[in-house]
Formats: sequence, structure tokens, C-alpha cells
Amino acid sequence: MGAAVQHHGATPGRRRHPAERPVLPPWLVARLVPAAVAGGAAAVLALWWRDTYAVIGADQWLTGAGRITGLLAGYTAPVLLLLMARIPVLERDVGADRLARWHAVGGRYLVGLVTAHVLTVIWGYALTAHRAVLGEGVQMVLHFPDMLKATAATLLLLGTGAVSARAARRRLGYETWYHLHLATYLAVALGFAHQLTDGADLGRGPEHAAWYVLYLGTFAALGWYRLTVPFLHDRRHRLRVAEVRPEGPGVVSVFLTGERLTELRAAPGQFFRLQFLAPGLRWAANPYSLSAPPTDRFLRFTVKALGTHSAALAGLRPGVRVRAEGPYGAFTARQRTRRRVLLIAGGVGITPIRALFETLPADPGELTLLYRAGSPEDLLFRQELEQVAAARSARLHYLVGRRSETGDPLSAAALGRLVPQLAQHDVYLCGPPAMTAAATRELCAAGVPARRVHHESFDL
Repeated sequence: MGAAVQHHGATPGRRRHPAERPVLPPWLVARLVPAAVAGGAAAVLALWWRDTYAVIGADQWLTGAGRITGLLAGYTAPVLLLLMARIPVLERDVGADRLARWHAVGGRYLVGLVTAHVLTVIWGYALTAHRAVLGEGVQMVLHFPDMLKATAATLLLLGTGAVSARAARRRLGYETWYHLHLATYLAVALGFAHQLTDGADLGRGPEHAAWYVLYLGTFAALGWYRLTVPFLHDRRHRLRVAEVRPEGPGVVSVFLTGERLTELRAAPGQFFRLQFLAPGLRWAANPYSLSAPPTDRFLRFTVKALGTHSAALAGLRPGVRVRAEGPYGAFTARQRTRRRVLLIAGGVGITPIRALFETLPADPGELTLLYRAGSPEDLLFRQELEQVAAARSARLHYLVGRRSETGDPLSAAALGRLVPQLAQHDVYLCGPPAMTAAATRELCAAGVPARRVHHESFDL
């Protein structure tokens, strides 16, 4: 297995793989997606405006609010699923971590819309019928078409929102949270029929057909990219564990081998969701970054024991089959806009940075790596990093020690001393969330535009 780590550094000015040549600049794709979503929301609101000639009295105000929030909730639900459907252009140019943040923000928005829709519609109908609010709610659930399914969808959605709240999320393991979150798909499916049978604004014309296209298209994308493509990759590439190698305290590298690995078109900086077909691991697919440039024989992933799944990887044996979704992520050379590049890694965040350090095209002196760690024992790949730095005439600085002892080595002033012409660099940043957020603020204070700070999150 010694050959597994013999990755050859990219030469300066190497030609890009076709997968690295963006049709549109990644920054433009990342702006077009929210614009398209907002345009869709405006079109949905236009349906209500078209069908509303006047709003008179509290009952109509409340019913109108219920119609608006219902339309927006019905539109938002499939959009949120599309963001997480693993659509290649979104994963490659927007990035999984940014998509996950948009999904989380949109999820809170959706829960608020559904709650407002339920309350305003029931209250408005109660005023119109001169009934008590509770009695009207029971009447609607029991006698309106598809309302029992809609009620189940609402309860599932609110329950999923509760377990996804930050306080609850911290108490759940990744695997538990992931499986509970799958209830969202059932909630969206259950709520679909209610929107068409009880929604006054969807009619039977083009908007009715458009709603079918939106929902059926969403579930088709989910079925293709989340189920069919991984299945086809599994059959074609037949990934399996080749070796598990200790790298440091609680850290191991898992080497995978298989067939036709170059056809995966994985890029340094990307990650896969790996499902190891071993006892205790086969029901979870967790995200792990490539920690070395992929070759035609091996993929290397380096993992720190931060949870049940990651800790169990140290016990894997050669030959274990692996199902992989990916490659995913926009943390690649496609994001680069400047000749000079600064890489900043914190702790196990060195994993994707290690692969980029070897492969990002750069002339001597244009590439710098800052590696932050609490102690010398926490530094991973030290020999590899030093070999790459020497071969590429790149700068490598270890920033070791506790802040209470050494001060902040990632402050704007410290970064300015370590990296000449810092404001002229692209920056790739990967580490714990608190370090990433603080370093981003300091980089911006030092004159690096926020659009040139590219970061990978551990909170997928």
C-alpha cells in the first residue's frame, strides 16, 4: 500500500480537466440561484393577486393571508428539496455547505409559513362561518378533501423543524438527525394533493400543470441524483477498503480502491458521502473529504473520531464494500480568481487543504499554507506537507499553540505579517466553525474581499 500515497504534485500552469472549466463563473451561479428562487416566489404571489379583486373585513384579510402563506409554503417545500437533491451544477458551483445553509434558513422560513397558514386560514374561515376557531379547525380537518393528509404533513414538518433547531441538533448524532430529517420528504408528498384540491389559486389551467411539474420534477431529480446515480456508480466502480492507516491521535486515513476511478472525475477539495457495508455502519452515509489528490487506483479520506460513525472507521478491514455518493463540493480550483493563493487549515480541516496544496496551479512563491493546531501532536501529514512545499517552492507555516499562550495567529495583523500582499490573494479556509468565522472576519479586515474567501464547513 505504500504506493497509495505517492501522489504527484501538479505542475504550474497545467491544463485544466474539462470538469474544472466552468460554463458560468461559480460566483455568478451562486447569485443566479437565489434570484431564480425569488422570481418563482414572485410568480406564485402573482397568482393570489390575479384572483383577488378586493379585501374587505377581518375574515377576508385573514383568509387572504392564509392563501398567500399557503402558496409560498407550497412553493418553498419542493425548492428546499431541490437544493439538497445533489444536482451537479449546484454542488460544483454553489457548494454543499452553502446549499445546506440556504436549506436551513429556508426550512425555518417554511415552518413559519406553514404555521401562519394554518392559524390564519382556520381563523378566517371561523369568522366567515361565525364558529369558534377550534370547532372550525376540526370541521376543516374532518370534512375538507385531503385535509387528513395535510394535517399529517404539517405535524411531520413541524416535528422535523423541532429536531433541526440548533439546540436540539447539538444533542443528536449526525446519523440520528439524518434519518429523522427524511420525514421531510414524506411531509412534502402528503401535502401536495391538499394544495390542488383546496387551493383556490391553482385552478385547472397552466398554473395547475406548473405545480405538477414543480413537484414531480423535484421528486424525479431526487430519485435520479440521490438514488439512481449512486446505485450506478456502485455497480460500475465497486469501491472497497484497501487500507486503514493511523495518522495521529484519533485520526485515521481510509484508502479506497475500485474500478475506473478516473471516471468519477473527483477534484481535490471535494468530498464524498460514504456508506461502509460493515456491521454498525451500513445504514449511514456520512460526508468525508478527500485528503489527497485522487488517482486511478486510490481515493484517500482522513477522518477524526468525532462521533460514532467516524470513530468506527478505525476498525474497518480491507475488502469492506463501500457505497459512495459524489464527488460533491465547490471547494476546488474552480473558485480561484487570483494567481496568489493562501490556504488556511485548522485541525482536521487540513484534509481537503492537503489535496489542494499539492494540485493548485502556482508558480514559486504564489502558494502559502498556514496550518493551525493546538499542539505539535495534532499536526497531520507533516512530512507530506513539507515534501510538497519543497517540491513546489511554496510557503508552509505551522501555527501551533493555544491562543491563551501565543495570542491569535490568525488576526488581521498576524496574517499581514505572514503573507505579503495578503489582499491580492484568494483564500481557501477549512476548520472548525468558530475558527472559520473568526478567520473570515480577520481576512476581510485585512483587505481580502469576502467573495475571495472560500471556505468548507464541517456542519453538513
